[in-house]
Amino acid sequence: YRVKEDIEAQDLKMRLHKTLDYEVDVLEHQFNRNHVDTLNGVARFTDAHTVEVATEAGEVTRLTADRFLISTGTKTYRPDTVPFNGSTVVDSDEFLELGQIPRSLIVVGAGVIGVEYATMFSALDVRVTLIEPRETFLDFIDRAIIRDFTHQILENGVDLRLGSAIDKIEDAGKHVEVSLANGRHVRAEMLLFAAGRMGATDKLNLAAAGLETDHRGRLEVDRKTYQTAVPHIYAAGDVIGHPSLASTSMQQGRVAACDALDTPTLPESPWFPYGIYSVPEISTCGMSEEEMQERGIPYEVGVARFRETSRGHIMGLEHGLLKMLFSLKTRRVLGVQIVGEGATELIHIAQAVLNLKGTVDYFVQNTFNYPTLAEAYKIAGLDAFNRMPIPEEYKVKQGGKKAKSA
Repeated sequence: YRVKEDIEAQDLKMRLHKTLDYEVDVLEHQFNRNHVDTLNGVARFTDAHTVEVATEAGEVTRLTADRFLISTGTKTYRPDTVPFNGSTVVDSDEFLELGQIPRSLIVVGAGVIGVEYATMFSALDVRVTLIEPRETFLDFIDRAIIRDFTHQILENGVDLRLGSAIDKIEDAGKHVEVSLANGRHVRAEMLLFAAGRMGATDKLNLAAAGLETDHRGRLEVDRKTYQTAVPHIYAAGDVIGHPSLASTSMQQGRVAACDALDTPTLPESPWFPYGIYSVPEISTCGMSEEEMQERGIPYEVGVARFRETSRGHIMGLEHGLLKMLFSLKTRRVLGVQIVGEGATELIHIAQAVLNLKGTVDYFVQNTFNYPTLAEAYKIAGLDAFNRMPIPEEYKVKQGGKKAKSA
């Protein structure tokens, strides 16, 4: 279903800027309310306690401080071998300013950004080819979830080319042609290069502050306080690398600011949700099955498919999967992975149970609203519970009668 029959680039840009402008207004209001002064410009360190800020008006302001927090984020990786032209061969920043929606699109790089854009535009009936030089993609996600996700995007029309190294990208005017190492050629109206990002640190003159970055322009930090190698300089957000999420970046900034200002605060939670806003959505929290195997943790798996829930049937969902991993020793939930409708919302139930060290029993004992997609937790919990050894204290009920399996 679409609100509008013919969705154009201008419609997407209008919605994008309306959302972004609102977010900026909210932040500026919060700055004013909390007496935070802002200065827009390009900053660079002159020594470990001083920065110079060049404003758009051509003025240079010098600021000194006892503490600094670097949160400059990342910028697109633009290799010289790619003929970027801002119109038919673009990076993920330029892609947001496209003049019209192409009829065909090549996306290079099956990372989070590449997968999100590829599936979004496939949903707009654009013929999308997603090229990834490696044999696998999104390796930090549970492989069972990736298999289900791959099936869904292929069914939705995405042409996924894994293990396809690129020999050459040519801008042929009316189309872009990509030559692959396996001898195949791919043509499309537009190419989006989304193979990696670099820390936006090259203009900061970090050497003057005694700091160095890795080959991707990122800073190393203490993951508890977010202090860099220079203790009075902190860094947070995408500029320090994985997980590179807006949600975790906010938390990192809060912890860093509190440590810098000697303000008591609660530490970060060990379990955070990872959300990929593709079509369909993917969200995870905790360990994947592959991580459990690497660590040698005996485990059981509980699986529920959205079509098994009444809400899923009402919504007409044919796909969607919720998978939970439980320790056989402690019965604790150690990982949850979801692919499908509303995955990034549903994952917060798992996050709460993980952080409170909950077990499979929580999902068996508790009632979930009916009909909801969250009912999938109950189904997956029972699925695992019925295959797990029953503790001795569960076997005998009050009065001496043996308990039945769930």
